Amino acid sequence: MWRTERALPEVVVAPGRLADCTFLNADEVEVVVLPVAPGPEEEDGLEPRHGTIDAAVRYGIDLAELAERADFDGKAGEAHVIDLPRPHRAGTSLPWAGLPERVVLLGLGRGTVGDMRKAGAALARRTRGRGRVLTTATGTDTPAHQRAFVEGYLLGAYRSPTQGTGEPAPAPAEQLVLLGSHDEAAVEAAVLAARGTWLARDLTNAPANIANPAWVADVAARLGAEEGLEVEVRDAAALRRDGFGGILAVGSGSGSEPRLVTVGYTPVDDAGNVVADARHVVLVGKGITYDTGGIDVKPRTSMVTMKTDMAGAAVVLATVIGAARSRSPHRVTAVLPLAENHVDGASYRPADVLRLYDGTTVEVGNTDAEGRLVLADALAYAGKQLSPDVVVDVATLTGAAILGLGPHHAALYASDDALATTLESAAGRTGERVWRMPLVEDYESAVTSSAVADLRNVPAESVGGGSIVAALFLQHFAGEQPWAHLDIAGPSIADKDKHEVPAGATGFGVRLLLDALDQL
Repeated sequence: MWRTERALPEVVVAPGRLADCTFLNADEVEVVVLPVAPGPEEEDGLEPRHGTIDAAVRYGIDLAELAERADFDGKAGEAHVIDLPRPHRAGTSLPWAGLPERVVLLGLGRGTVGDMRKAGAALARRTRGRGRVLTTATGTDTPAHQRAFVEGYLLGAYRSPTQGTGEPAPAPAEQLVLLGSHDEAAVEAAVLAARGTWLARDLTNAPANIANPAWVADVAARLGAEEGLEVEVRDAAALRRDGFGGILAVGSGSGSEPRLVTVGYTPVDDAGNVVADARHVVLVGKGITYDTGGIDVKPRTSMVTMKTDMAGAAVVLATVIGAARSRSPHRVTAVLPLAENHVDGASYRPADVLRLYDGTTVEVGNTDAEGRLVLADALAYAGKQLSPDVVVDVATLTGAAILGLGPHHAALYASDDALATTLESAAGRTGERVWRMPLVEDYESAVTSSAVADLRNVPAESVGGGSIVAALFLQHFAGEQPWAHLDIAGPSIADKDKHEVPAGATGFGVRLLLDALDQL
């Protein structure tokens, strides 16, 4: 059984200073984490931060000298572990007797929000398998810095569920204690955002033999019901009845039938009345639970990671649940078109003509450009049935986005400058980076050049700009309200751990969207 919605490591706030902390003893705290930073740029050495001098006094040792001896420079995301010795002879008293014997010096770099996120992640990785960990790293920071540190810690603590039968990897520390004055709302917001990101990661990391369209739909229905959300699941029969030709075609070659899921949150006031004038934000997420490419089959090496081609659906599901938990003032609906793009005698073919939900006909130029077909159905449905004020779709859509922007930026397209600015600002705060790309009108003919249908899903002859052409195709179905498209093909997956980003599914987009909802 693949686990989702797992419990996060516990994070608590304790007021006070390290100098007079009454529970700083080895029985109650296993690890003490102290912040340090590089000294001024024109000087060598380290600069102790909040609580570090108090610790040096209580422990009776020069912590800075130990760090410099180990060539520790205090950069963000670096940590130096000091394991203090125990006395060799009975009756010998050392200055740190009774205090936690493991001290971690944690680099904060220049103390930017991004540096704090890196530091939190480094702390999570260096304290795995421990009990209670106490730190003064955020005791005097702004709420934004405190939130980033806690987010980094929780995101860095993530490990994918496993079905392995060997010795499990060390779990995160049982509890992180933040000593000092903290903004509890900032800490709570960090926990909520990280919880949503963990959910998106767990769903995206699930093997495709488990996470087929029906399984993802069942998980969405269960999680939505637990939060009191409105959930509707359309099976293949309902999709045929209602004319979702794109989703049906993409799923036609699979033994796992497609689904379309909507999960809706509606805000209520303190009296329990529906907020009548709430803006309606619709989030559409590509949910290809496995992508072989169809008849235009992918190379084997390109297929290995294709269980993650439903990352967009995972992200928007986690976002609507996060919106409900945070009591967002906006009405939020997640739309999940779910299908498996497989190969058999029933598979859709190049040159087929499909009729999508809104009646638009599409000539299939490539069966491996399936994501835009399921998104087109879902976007058309959202426009006709959900009366959105804002639409954002999220998809691992094109390799071209990776070629253009690399693995760390999502490509952002938007029909509305204000919406684009909101998403760009949210990306700046969360560290989930985006780069706005143009909707180049000159490339429109690449989408509309079919002689037998209204549109083609890929151009007959390449014009370049593959990510742009895909966005132009989606724009035909996006409606007149402000719309944005996030192509997360690059940052949705990572090949190794780095700071708050784990190897495997990253959950990229959950924190960005939750932040953007706060700013709309």
